[in-house]
Amino acid sequence: MNKAPVPAEEPRWLTAEEQRIWRAYMHATTLLEDHLDRQLQRDAGMPHIYYGLLVQLGEAPGRRLRMTELAMNAKITRSRLSHAVARLEKNGWVRREDCPSDKRGQFAVLTDEGFEVLRRTAPGHVAAVRQALFDRLGPDQRKAFGEAMRIIAEGLQPKDAGADLPWLR
Repeated sequence: MNKAPVPAEEPRWLTAEEQRIWRAYMHATTLLEDHLDRQLQRDAGMPHIYYGLLVQLGEAPGRRLRMTELAMNAKITRSRLSHAVARLEKNGWVRREDCPSDKRGQFAVLTDEGFEVLRRTAPGHVAAVRQALFDRLGPDQRKAFGEAMRIIAEGLQPKDAGADLPWLR
């Protein structure tokens, strides 16, 4: 005896207002990432993602982080991180070191040359971020924006052991 297929639930379509907000978000994030990438390519010859990795290493104790922690903080896959670190190594800005307590683990370490690139590049990057984002918002808007981004990020980063997150892939 064959059962009739259960009809799928009707999708919960976005309202006109939600669609407007979603498209504005997509346009703004695409344009912001492009703006920051162009500034960093012009000023330091690197994409925004590489700059973010250098910043994390520059802020870490001893300017070093385990590769797994760096991938988690950057919210990228281990494979993308490995490729990025290889390019940063080629530039002399980062080096890898084996982890003495874990034969499979590695550290990424910001070199003195990498730290100098970061030091020279940071003022222009901060100016680009400020001009593109913070200078356009009033204090209440900045607070609301930050809270909204925190809520969204927390919702997309479950704490479950089996969560499908980029740095676990």
